Amino acid sequence: MNDADTDHRQLDVPKALKDAGLQVTAQRLAVYKAVSSTPHGMADEIYQAVRDELGVISKQAVYDALKAMAEHGIVRKIQPAGSPARYEHRVDNHHHLVCRECGSMVDVNCAVGEAPCLTAEHDHGYSIDEAEVTYWGVCPSCQTQDGSA
Repeated sequence: MNDADTDHRQLDVPKALKDAGLQVTAQRLAVYKAVSSTPHGMADEIYQAVRDELGVISKQAVYDALKAMAEHGIVRKIQPAGSPARYEHRVDNHHHLVCRECGSMVDVNCAVGEAPCLTAEHDHGYSIDEAEVTYWGVCPSCQTQDGSA
């Protein structure tokens, strides 16, 4: 496992929620826990994990919690081309590697240096603070199934 596979940052979730002006609720804590345990999970997967833990919760409550936490940088929302939105607890600037066949996704540390990891040829006056890079390929498991390994 390399450094890109885990987030070494220990987030105090109740404090992060309070600092963002959000109430600390069992639902929000369960959503964060589900995001943390479901790497690059889609909202429906996160909803199912929260429902399994809490029993009763509406899909809308989970979606609202994801939206609020993403807006406040508590979780990160990513949406690779052709994919529904996915959520992760690692909010630092990093990139992703996506399998073209099965859609699996893994974290990849920045290409070079510190955020935003890449330097634009011309910034057009923008103050650039993040670069999103998605690497596409075929994962080892799909290569083996296809006989192309």
